[in-house]
Amino acid sequence: MKYLLLIITGVLFFVQSRAQMQGRVIDAQTGEVLPGVSVQLLHTDKGCQTDAAGRFVMHGNKAEDSIKVSFVGYKSQKLAVKTQEAFIVSLMPDIASLNEIIVTTSRDKQSRTDAPVAISTISTQEMRDTKATSLEQLLNKVSGVYMVDLGNEQHTMAIRQPIGYKSLFLYLEDGIPIRTIGDFNHNALIEINMAALRNIEVVRGPASSLYGSEAVGGAVNFITAGPSLKPTARIQAEISDRGYKRTDFSASSTFNKVGITFGGYYADQRNGYMDHSDFHKLAFTFRVDYQLNERTKWINAATLTDYYTDQVGGLDSAHFYGKDYRNFQTFSYRKVNAFRYRSTLEHSWSSTDRTTVTAFFRNNSIGQNPFYAIKNNMQNPLKATGEINDDSFNSYGLIIQHKKQFPWQHASLIAGVSADYSPAAYYSEFIDITRDAAGYYTGYTKRDSLLTDYNVGLLNTAAYAQFDMELLRGVKLVAALRYDRMDYDFDNHLTPSAFTGAPDERNNFNALTPKVGLTYDFGKNRGMYANYSVGFAPPNISELYRGVKVPVLEPATYRNYEAGGWFGFANDKGYVDVGVYNMQGTNEIISVKLDDGSYENRNTGRTTHRGIEWNVRYTPIRSLWIRCSGQYAEHFFNDYVEKGVSYDHNQMSGAPKVITNTEITWKPAFLRGFRLGGEWQHVSRYYMDPQNTRYYGGYDLLNFRTGYNWKQFECWLNCRNAADVIYATTAEKTAYSTTYRPGPKRTFNIGVAYTFNGKN
Repeated sequence: MKYLLLIITGVLFFVQSRAQMQGRVIDAQTGEVLPGVSVQLLHTDKGCQTDAAGRFVMHGNKAEDSIKVSFVGYKSQKLAVKTQEAFIVSLMPDIASLNEIIVTTSRDKQSRTDAPVAISTISTQEMRDTKATSLEQLLNKVSGVYMVDLGNEQHTMAIRQPIGYKSLFLYLEDGIPIRTIGDFNHNALIEINMAALRNIEVVRGPASSLYGSEAVGGAVNFITAGPSLKPTARIQAEISDRGYKRTDFSASSTFNKVGITFGGYYADQRNGYMDHSDFHKLAFTFRVDYQLNERTKWINAATLTDYYTDQVGGLDSAHFYGKDYRNFQTFSYRKVNAFRYRSTLEHSWSSTDRTTVTAFFRNNSIGQNPFYAIKNNMQNPLKATGEINDDSFNSYGLIIQHKKQFPWQHASLIAGVSADYSPAAYYSEFIDITRDAAGYYTGYTKRDSLLTDYNVGLLNTAAYAQFDMELLRGVKLVAALRYDRMDYDFDNHLTPSAFTGAPDERNNFNALTPKVGLTYDFGKNRGMYANYSVGFAPPNISELYRGVKVPVLEPATYRNYEAGGWFGFANDKGYVDVGVYNMQGTNEIISVKLDDGSYENRNTGRTTHRGIEWNVRYTPIRSLWIRCSGQYAEHFFNDYVEKGVSYDHNQMSGAPKVITNTEITWKPAFLRGFRLGGEWQHVSRYYMDPQNTRYYGGYDLLNFRTGYNWKQFECWLNCRNAADVIYATTAEKTAYSTTYRPGPKRTFNIGVAYTFNGKN
């Protein structure tokens, strides 16, 4: 009997010593599961990583044990846990961390310090603290980025480029372009659902080797939030003293293998600081993630946008500086209806092989009576002409990508192919416009005649590959190559002319775009990188065919040389990263404003874009965060002649040399949930015309934000343009006129929110 008792005791002791520990790891802010998280028993070498569903299983040494949970870009946690009990670990993102996981630079997850490019991330925490009502309030925090506010979520972009309206920037949603290549629209981010975002990644400089044409000045990837592990729901409402109202809503949960999330917002503007400036927008996203097994995941997501706005044009200097913000246009508008759907199947064949297949569909229509198409009658100042148009397309696309990791030198290869067929149509009617003696466009009548009516079959095909390996300890090589072919099949339904467009024809453009880069990790959170990359931008269909007798535009090519480095402060108090670049453009397509107020696209000979960009984050004490981002840049013509006049060595118009954004946020420990922040945006002076005869003086803005969280409730108050300065977001000059696009006056936004957190 004694021996039997000893055997039973030994067995029980062994079972207890091998007690099983299991749990899941999630993001503390979004509630999403985190795969690849390191879980380790303290004081031992035992450990594991979470699987695709955020789960881990490990054998403990005793009934209660201590573990360390760590992941790149998150604050590590040490905690005591009991075996035999499933538990959830919530990791908090570290907003002052030098390193984090990014996806945009390689189309796959990688460490930020492994990427030899300039990239910045706008985190979930930054988005929640900012409470942005439009995307430029977020993107202008990024060094080297100036997103121009054109009112009511309308915008244009300047990333390593002057302020312009050309197809030099690629906008992505979960790695997929939100519009088809060849039909760019500078207002494309109207179609983004801000309420469905988890974070935003911005790559500065050419990204054509992975994403193709248009990714020249940079690529902006909007990453949507995935389903949360536990049931959550949120509703918020806000208003401003300038007639703006908005409601956001979202809900998310996971049921066994199926995760569901949906969310959106409705915004409405009435009686703003300018007349004829109302708008409304509904954006909605629905996403379902199905974890078929440990190796396979199926994601389906759809986004719908319904948008309408009155269009606001520029003001002359008398009205602008006189604070007379009456709108010269009284009938111009823009309306957008957009639908996107993607279905992505992710499968891991092994720990070294992974394949992703994505099919996508787009349906898009932009209808407008555009103010910028109005042309004044040079003989009769009380008359003008314009157009009502509609630009639409459908897209049917497929992207197949495979990643292979090799057992030597930490090498990996990513290769993929893509195809996108997008039949597009453009239709415009001619209108006569009446104008009064003060210069206001008071009304219009249709002529019952067509200005433009065509269809274009757009076919974009591509193949790409990226290889990386560790050459020496701490030295990593990244090399990428992409081949693109763009086929345009143009069918003009009208008799070809300078107004109706080019004759029927087929055009194709192709390009081979390489990238090669090196990163060198010195250790102790210090390192540097260098890269050479090529960007490629063919003419858009509207640039190539509309309003021309013969297509004359050539593709633009950009060669970019870049170097930079990063330095982490001691005790994880923040970091500094700096980059310098020199980009040479050939046949760059620029938009020239003509004397009658209309625009025309032209090729330049050669241009140069060069500058330095910096980003600093520092936390001197635990409750205080300081961020400063900015750029010093030059953009000028090397070889450009217009109407017999040479602009060689002139600065390009709309190109401020200095742009900075500095922010201080205080979250006192003695008042948990309270925050107070101040932000300073500086834009230096720039020339308003390529002749360099006149410049706009730039501006400085102060924004303040405060908020308080208490349990599930939140309230906030934001003040934009606190000093109520008069400023223009764009300023342009021609031989006959100077126009300023006024920025918003001082605006207060107040909001409240409630978040429901359930239990599984």
